[in-house]
Amino acid sequence: MTDFTNSKTLDGFSVKLWRGERMSLIGMDVEAPEDDLVGFSIEVQSPGSDSFQPLRNRLAFSYPTNALKAVDGYRNFPSTAAPFQKFRWIHFPYNPTNGDYTYRVTKQHMNADKSLRAGTSITLDIRLGDEAYAGLLDIGFTRNYASSQAYADKYGNNPDVIPSDPAAGLDFTKVEGDVYEWLGFEAYALIMDFLRDVAADDTLELDFFAYDLNEPDILALLEKIGPRLRAVIDNSKDHKDGSAETQAAGRLEKSAGADNVVRMHFTKLQHNKVLIAKRNGEPQRVLFGSTNFSFRGMYIQANNALVFRSPEIAALFEEVFELAFSNPKKFNAQPIATQWHMVQPAGGPPVHLCFSPHASADLSLNPIGAAIDQASSSVFFCIAFLNQATSGAVRESIDRLEDKSIFSYGISDKKGGLQVKKPDGSLGIVDFQYLAKNAPEPFKSEWNGGSGIHEHDKFVVTDFNLPTAKVFTGSCNMSVGGEEGNGDNLVMIEDQRVATAYAIEALRIFDHLEFRTKMQSATTAKDKGALTLQLPKALSGNPAWFEKFYVEGSQLESDRKLFSH
Repeated sequence: MTDFTNSKTLDGFSVKLWRGERMSLIGMDVEAPEDDLVGFSIEVQSPGSDSFQPLRNRLAFSYPTNALKAVDGYRNFPSTAAPFQKFRWIHFPYNPTNGDYTYRVTKQHMNADKSLRAGTSITLDIRLGDEAYAGLLDIGFTRNYASSQAYADKYGNNPDVIPSDPAAGLDFTKVEGDVYEWLGFEAYALIMDFLRDVAADDTLELDFFAYDLNEPDILALLEKIGPRLRAVIDNSKDHKDGSAETQAAGRLEKSAGADNVVRMHFTKLQHNKVLIAKRNGEPQRVLFGSTNFSFRGMYIQANNALVFRSPEIAALFEEVFELAFSNPKKFNAQPIATQWHMVQPAGGPPVHLCFSPHASADLSLNPIGAAIDQASSSVFFCIAFLNQATSGAVRESIDRLEDKSIFSYGISDKKGGLQVKKPDGSLGIVDFQYLAKNAPEPFKSEWNGGSGIHEHDKFVVTDFNLPTAKVFTGSCNMSVGGEEGNGDNLVMIEDQRVATAYAIEALRIFDHLEFRTKMQSATTAKDKGALTLQLPKALSGNPAWFEKFYVEGSQLESDRKLFSH
């Protein structure tokens, strides 16, 4: 057992738990599945609870009505009666709390009379909720569930949580309750806690990079910091007169002083989203990532944020800020932009940082492409504008995944010409925009989150389950144009614990969308069987549900083995 995995094998049955950010991945494998194996039940005992509760499935063996009506998007069926016919499952607690989660995973078999019979069972626990590295690194993701049955159930598909016009955001009256904390999830907590801490501590100063900026609570905290704040706010074509960014800059000029607010962009965009806390002028910690300080960035889109409590890492971002604030000309020729910068924090993993714009995108993109090409077990990616990148090391290496048998999953917001299919014909990428347009009920009635993209993350994970694991993330769009024209940041973290958290997040988003793909396919083809759990071969006359996971060299075989060993 490590602090981010726990595993056990009993009688040829293997179970492995993986720690994510306030969620866990449960991987299962059976060395020689019995003919009557119909799946796995998973029960959880949450912190503070004295009993186990079954995780629930969307599918069952049979329904009292048409399958297309009975499968309504909700997890209606306890897995003790409707076992999961998959070799992995993500548990995303409804109200996650810090502490030990205990899981009981049981093989379920079906008798001739269709009753279930429990087989081998394994019980394991794992701790959720702590920082990735205590006192050094905290990672947070947005929930990205505005378009979901969970949001429909909890908040009634309320579309009035964000303004229809981004320029009106700063004057928008937010709805009461906890909806913003729920939607923004851990990324919201990291950003707001960082700002509240600086605002409340007169010994701290804040240097602030913004691209999109229309969240009124964030602006209010920035105003509270007063002259201890310096800000660099994008003024590219989308952020000109009348924009929320121009309004915010005007207000901050009054609270912080006109000399403390700079409007600028690089060749194309000032695309950093960064908070740097300083004491007596010395950088102490930094927050960065893909999350814009806006309604869409925090409450609608899939995004991530990282906080490093490392003066060395914060100092690199401070160097970028000083150049953008006072002397952005020829930024791409400065040492900060012409090389990678490696930091090895005490008690933490190796961290490599790269800042753009560069004279050549190869500086930042080639290491990502090489990591994808050299991956030997898996690649996960969430890249918002991947479809727009027609060239460059990242796009080209992802295209090459089509011909590789390693396990890969990816998410892009708009598929366009991008499609990754594995050698066995399985799907390697899903996209939100297509599914939002073509989804059947009940998903068609979900609020679509308003106009704009939904997948805004920018990260790549390679070989998360190996000592050579790497994560690439930041504000970088991983495209040639962006790296040569935008002010951006990119981090490579060589660490299996961090890579696991990002890999599970990629799986969570992918599976959330892939189920819509299955629903859409079943609706179009009227294939009711696609939405029903499979009976054993002896009762159905059809191949067992698990047989496709044992096809040598297939994506599904990798899926079965990768997460359970």
